[in-house]
Amino acid sequence: MRLAKREMSLTTLGQAVGLACMTLKEEMTGLAKHARLASRQLAGMSAADKNRALLAMADAIEDNASAIQAENAKDMVAGEEMGLSKALLDRLLLDDARIAGMATGLREVVELPDPVGRVLDERDRPNGLKLSKVASPIGVIVIIYESRPNVTADAAGLCFKSGNVTILRGGKEAIHSNQIIARTMIDAAVAVDPEFPLNAIQVVPTTDRAAIPELLSLNEYVDLCIPRGGENLIRAVAECSRVPVIKHYKGICHVYIDSDADAAMAEEVAFNSKVHRPGVCNAAETLLINKAAADDILPSLGKRLDEAGVVLRGDAPTQAILSASGISVSAATELDWDEEYLDLVLSIKIVADTCEAINHINNHGSGHTEAIVTNSADTAKRFQTEVDASTIFWNASTRFTDGGQFGMGAEIGISTDKIGARGPMGLEELTSYKWLGVADGLIRE
Repeated sequence: MRLAKREMSLTTLGQAVGLACMTLKEEMTGLAKHARLASRQLAGMSAADKNRALLAMADAIEDNASAIQAENAKDMVAGEEMGLSKALLDRLLLDDARIAGMATGLREVVELPDPVGRVLDERDRPNGLKLSKVASPIGVIVIIYESRPNVTADAAGLCFKSGNVTILRGGKEAIHSNQIIARTMIDAAVAVDPEFPLNAIQVVPTTDRAAIPELLSLNEYVDLCIPRGGENLIRAVAECSRVPVIKHYKGICHVYIDSDADAAMAEEVAFNSKVHRPGVCNAAETLLINKAAADDILPSLGKRLDEAGVVLRGDAPTQAILSASGISVSAATELDWDEEYLDLVLSIKIVADTCEAINHINNHGSGHTEAIVTNSADTAKRFQTEVDASTIFWNASTRFTDGGQFGMGAEIGISTDKIGARGPMGLEELTSYKWLGVADGLIRE
């Protein structure tokens, strides 16, 4: 009797779990269907209409700062209870400056040219067919991100300007903040345009992680996913998704100092690339230096890095030079060449020549950003031609790989993929294209 009762309770539990999963699937399907319908409505909006809505959104975010901060305070309390680190709590916080920054970012997007409708190519065929290749929205984009609720406004604003509908899935630690920001933006847009599609900006309402694979299985409604966060998040999203994913795995960025480099310039570029903001993806993680320049440049640069609190890890020749100058350095292992530290840690390797530097980068780099410091145009050209990365600088810090620095305004992320967008993704990278043909009763013989 007891056994039968236990079997019945397990069956009931299984049915309940199945029902919950079915409900989640239905919820995500409804979200995606509404997004697809909104994308068709959004496609008909003019640049002027989109800009008017964006300006209203910016004003509303500033006007509703108190309400946004009240919801953010709920997330901060929950974050502390979750045991989030001080760094993550700082990323979660929406103070006056960050709220003003969200509004400023939306206004900056307004000032950018509308990417939709750009004529990318035109061809007149001998048979009279006139063809135009025209930029068009991608459609429905899922953005998955962690901690920073200001990404909600940045991502939604960029996608909206480029004619795309967004489904936003932030971390559970920011659920209240993300929801009120999105709601504020939608309400403001509807106030200036009653025809504004209500589902153009949606936040996934559940913090259940199972919602992500459910949502990303809906390739008949969702066109693209862009995850923003750590490597583990991005890999997990890419592995479960049935829709295309634009990835930014990690930023293992290098600075290579050539034998023909100006010593003072090399020191400034290498120092800035590592120390300016070490916890971001475009900070340098490995320094490569030509053996012909190492004795002249490494002692001064090493001392400056050491004084800035950078932990140095070097190969045997690097250790010999730095130790002789009284600079603390530990031995680099093979694992160090593949490590994204995101901290004040730098691995250093002395290479025989530019060829070895290029090979090292192509074997250990992540395709993000690389830099060479040299006075030789020929060497720089070879480096920029043969290195495989989205961005390659000559005599400039790796820290410039950024949508704002590239004149794109805000960015949706930095892609390390090769197909589709590559490098900083601004408005133009959030469009696809279609071919438009015009003729006069033309038929194919």
